[in-house]
Amino acid sequence: MKEIILNLRDDLKEKLSPQRYEHTISVSFICTALAMRYGADLEQSELAGLLHDCAKYYGDGNIIKKCEKQNIFLTSDELKAPVVLHAKYGAWLAEHKYGIEDKEVLDAIRWHTTGRPDMSLLEKIVFTADYIEPRRDKAADLPIVRSVAFIDLDECVYIILKGTLEYLEGKGYFVDSMSVQAYDYYKKIHEMKKGEL
Repeated sequence: MKEIILNLRDDLKEKLSPQRYEHTISVSFICTALAMRYGADLEQSELAGLLHDCAKYYGDGNIIKKCEKQNIFLTSDELKAPVVLHAKYGAWLAEHKYGIEDKEVLDAIRWHTTGRPDMSLLEKIVFTADYIEPRRDKAADLPIVRSVAFIDLDECVYIILKGTLEYLEGKGYFVDSMSVQAYDYYKKIHEMKKGEL
């Protein structure tokens, strides 16, 4: 597995922009840190983090064409918010180009942009690492989110989804319904935990 990871790093370095490659490496390291904290498989986590943006090499319009060419079904929401599509096409690339057969890794790549209700531990790790990695600096609540990530992963996912939806709605951007479903799911967990206090 270590050799596969090193080879993937070389391949991605050639394909991704320097900034995207730095982000990718950073996410893969944060994934392993979160995996250590929550008892997830380190190599799975590093691999999923490394490949989470492997389709970012292509622009949004190109990704739609490539999905259509490979008969990858696109929802109407995905067509309205093509910026999330690199996750779906990335999962396909990870499997068909990079030979990744691990369904957990593929699912973590697939759902790292929108999230989904009841994510697996690995899915939550990649979703969170993508948001909190050190190169990220746009979200105002990052210091809080970064600390919560290592205390309560479900709470962290809730905070990320809440902030993302508020940002998108505030800007008048289209919100993928899967993100809304994910937010509703993790909001219930958040409220249940508050009720226990």
